[in-house]
Amino acid sequence: MIDLSKLTSPAWQRVVGELTSPASSDQAFLAKLTSVLAQVSSAKQGVLYAQPASAATDEAAHDPKAVFVWPPAAAGQQALSSIAHETDALQAARRAAGQPHALAFQVETEGPYYEANGAQMLAVPVRLERGAPGNGAASVAPRYVVTLLLEPRSEQALQATIALVEVLAGYAHAHTANQALKEVQNVTGALGLAAQLISTLNTAENFKGACFQLVNDVQRVIQVDRVALGWCKGIGPKGEGERIKTVAISDTEMLDRRMHMVQKIEAAMDECLDQEQPVLYPAPPEKPEAGAESSEADVLLSQAITHAHRELGSSDATLKIASLPLRVDEKIVGVLTMETSGKGENAEALSIDNLETVQAALDLIAPVMRIRRSDDRALPLRAVDSSVEAASWAVGPKHTVWKLAGIALLVVAVFVTFFQIPYKIEAPCEVQPRERRAVSVPFSGVIAAVPEGVEPGARVEAGQLLAQLETTDLRLQRLDAESEIVRAEKRADEARAQGNLSEAQQAEAQADQARARLALIDHRVEQASLMAPLDGVIISGNAKDYIGASVELGQLLFEVASMDDLVAVAKADDRDIKLIQEAQAAGLKGSMATKAYPARRFEGSLERIVPLAQPDEGKNTFEVRVGLDESAAWMRPGMEGLVKFDTGYRSLLDIGTRRIRDQLRLWLWF
Repeated sequence: MIDLSKLTSPAWQRVVGELTSPASSDQAFLAKLTSVLAQVSSAKQGVLYAQPASAATDEAAHDPKAVFVWPPAAAGQQALSSIAHETDALQAARRAAGQPHALAFQVETEGPYYEANGAQMLAVPVRLERGAPGNGAASVAPRYVVTLLLEPRSEQALQATIALVEVLAGYAHAHTANQALKEVQNVTGALGLAAQLISTLNTAENFKGACFQLVNDVQRVIQVDRVALGWCKGIGPKGEGERIKTVAISDTEMLDRRMHMVQKIEAAMDECLDQEQPVLYPAPPEKPEAGAESSEADVLLSQAITHAHRELGSSDATLKIASLPLRVDEKIVGVLTMETSGKGENAEALSIDNLETVQAALDLIAPVMRIRRSDDRALPLRAVDSSVEAASWAVGPKHTVWKLAGIALLVVAVFVTFFQIPYKIEAPCEVQPRERRAVSVPFSGVIAAVPEGVEPGARVEAGQLLAQLETTDLRLQRLDAESEIVRAEKRADEARAQGNLSEAQQAEAQADQARARLALIDHRVEQASLMAPLDGVIISGNAKDYIGASVELGQLLFEVASMDDLVAVAKADDRDIKLIQEAQAAGLKGSMATKAYPARRFEGSLERIVPLAQPDEGKNTFEVRVGLDESAAWMRPGMEGLVKFDTGYRSLLDIGTRRIRDQLRLWLWF
């Protein structure tokens, strides 16, 4: 047993110094505490047990587990396989877990025992609770118990030993306080570093300036040789995921990504991005070295892949490299790579403690950098990013754009292949009356009068007077013809009375000629009254402008058309005429809409296809006449519109590729 009878003795000071010295973790402190308690109490063996806090109330909970044994096992022997009186030690640990003080047990005897014969065992509870009572932190912490196997000793000696080990076990509170203080210091350091960096980032004008400001500030504060910042630029060209693009290097204004050094840095950043964790080269050991209290041990960092980092540091054997991810909502948006020489005052710049502080600061800085990056981008690109993030919940956070594009393409392909709609062929058309009559001048003359209301657009009835030609000359010619008839008949009578038959026949012939001229004059007088040929509307011609003017034979004065029966005359492309013929044979109909009233549709039947193509604006067209089932009163001949011929149901794929297929058939025809 170590002599600790005096508080000022070197042995006591050595024990206190060992228990109060910083420990890298709770497990390291508990192992150190177990060895100290065993040595101070002169125990044959000390065993550290751990039991979850919930096991005390859970009947089906497992027994405490041994996690450390003192003295250490011999070489080639497992440490936990050499526990003496394992059953008694396990039972003692179970009894002492959660108790406020240490318990003493007689080996192979139930219950506490304080006699001086037989081996004895102490079970010392160790409390490492953190957090305020009631907040749930202490309830989830594991419970630790140190069992000490002792030689037989008197009751007074055993009580002194119990008091001594309880005092030393109380140093667990000091360790808990030191660990909490260390965590507070780390958090405070991270907050201070983040506040310092953010304050300088806000002075930058744009994202590029903020990146240069960040790398320069980190280099100055952490005191490393070089700092580089890479930003994720989206999905790679082969869909392999996000890639890193170097945006800033400390103390470097002109950045050329074609440089071999920059490419190595980007490869190291990609290595950190792919693993989604910090990377440190050279990698620290998984566990502290035996007999050392080194904090440079980390399981996660020791298992990281460092091939690209090794390639980056191949030029300097003493170079240390660390790459830390910038995270926003569990998504990595960038990587910060730091390099420093392993010599001089900067050798400890990339220690694990410093990396933890910088990583915590980067987690606070990353949202600010992302906002600066978003503010520098164009509005359409920002809208695309927002849409991608909104859709990520449906298709997963990886390769969202490609997944959405694939699903959309599949849906569109199925839709256009199987969904059918009525296929209608369009063609320009013109409204024309089915029956139209022209009123022209029957003979050369002068227009004498036009009745009131006879003008374009006026409705007329069949036989209604449209215009009156001047007949004065005709009436005078009629009187002359009548006089000539009387004279010729008188000469014929006198010649017959004198017996001159030849003269009589000549006179009768002159009389017949005069009668024919009279009949012609009467016919022209009748024609001088221009009548409406049918019931309808005057669609052209305004004879009032010609009153008193001479008109020539055949000159058009009016056009009269019936408005009760209209047809649409369409000009269909010769590439569509085959489908129109099939629709006509199947009895399918078409629909027409005019430019004057495009919202109104008029159904019609295909009546006739004129079999002669006509050139129209560089293409061949066929005239297709569509009889309207009903017409509107506002329709007028000459109105233009659009007619659609119904050719039956077809798929969207067939409709969209019809012309392409027809053209390919012509090109590939041999």
